[in-house]
Parts: sequence; structure tokens; C-alpha cells
Amino acid sequence: MSNYPEPTVSAIIFNPEGKILICKSHKWGNKYVIPGGHIELGEKMEEALKREILEETGLYIYDIKLISLKESIYSDTFHEKKHFIFIDYVCKTDSSDVVLNDEAETYKWININEIEHYDLGGFTKELLLKLKYKDESKDCVKIFYNY
Repeated sequence: MSNYPEPTVSAIIFNPEGKILICKSHKWGNKYVIPGGHIELGEKMEEALKREILEETGLYIYDIKLISLKESIYSDTFHEKKHFIFIDYVCKTDSSDVVLNDEAETYKWININEIEHYDLGGFTKELLLKLKYKDESKDCVKIFYNY
């Protein structure tokens, strides 16, 4: 167990048809979550996001916008006892061809209006509902770099 919180990045990815990628993960009790992972030492958050999404899905992402910050302290929905800081983004990709690594078992591209039909893990449902019912421009978060 780490002595410090673990900052992670994750992405709500829209494909050219306007659908969102969800991945079923054994780490989240075989529920669907959005892809993401840890920030490495010396790595900028958006660089970590691009790397993690490419590693986990084979997708290149762009038009990246921060939408949410959350923390999870020893949640029983994750397979290990950890303290996470979740840094969530919304972004786009030009492809729908997903190549999963061993982090997830399967994936689906879903319409945002279909989220209630899926067993979503962690904060995923809350995050997608927030995106569904709010104007994204009103939820803008400012980041100050190198402070």
C-alpha cells in the first residue's frame, strides 16, 4: 500500500459517431469504467492521459478538456485498498477500432442516453450523468501549470 495518494487520469472518449467508450474491468468488479491510469513521475497529466489511452485502447485522442476532479479513499469498489485522486477529461478520437490490453476484458461504444443500461463501476455513472445533464462549457475547470 502506498504512503501517498495516487493521481490518475481517465478519459470520456467520443468517437466520430458521438458515442462514448466504456471498458469492462476486473479491477472494478467486472463493471464498465472509462479508460485511464497512473501519471508517471515527471509526466504531464495530458501526456499521461494520451499514453494510457493509447496503451489501453490503441486510440489516439485530441481536443482534451478537464471536466472533473474526485478522490476515492479506500473504496470497496476497487480491487485494492488505495487512495486515488481521479483527474477526468473529455476528448475525441477519429477511430472506433479499439485494441484492448490486459487492463480490460471487453468494451462498448455507447450513446450517452444509454448509460443507465450498463453496470458502471466507481464514479463512472456519476461522471457520465454529469456530462449528460450539464452544459460542458459551464463546467470548465482552470488548471495552472508549474506552480
